[in-house]
Amino acid sequence: MNIPASASSAIPATLLRRLMAIFYDLFLLTAILFLATALVNAINQGKAIDSSSPYILLFDLYLASIIFFYFGWFWTHGGQTLGMKTWKIKLISNDSQNINWKQVLIRETTAVISWLCLGLGFFWSVFDKKKRCWHDMASHTTLVDLRTSDS
Repeated sequence: MNIPASASSAIPATLLRRLMAIFYDLFLLTAILFLATALVNAINQGKAIDSSSPYILLFDLYLASIIFFYFGWFWTHGGQTLGMKTWKIKLISNDSQNINWKQVLIRETTAVISWLCLGLGFFWSVFDKKKRCWHDMASHTTLVDLRTSDS
């Protein structure tokens, strides 16, 4: 695989590759969240935490933390989730350093805002010359295509 030395020499990932990696990661993340919920249900005497529970906010924070650490751990340990490895894309920092947890927080928060704006932050990449989404710009990261030209 062609791993770019810096963000400036990298070929940016297309929106389609980004979305396919997200779709792939959602399968794994859904399984992880099911297991996390099953654990909570077991602790709660087999009862689900529903919207009327006094623990709903804590439960939502628990699930959000799992999502945050899922992406954060992969990004800070090699720059690729399993979906990103499958689709041969990698997250790199614009300053050629490893992704840090501050960038993870900014990236994930901005990505949520992008989705809440009906995906506008993602579709921005279609019009941006460098194919950047809002969360790329906010976190000073670049999602690069690792495929070689002969693949």
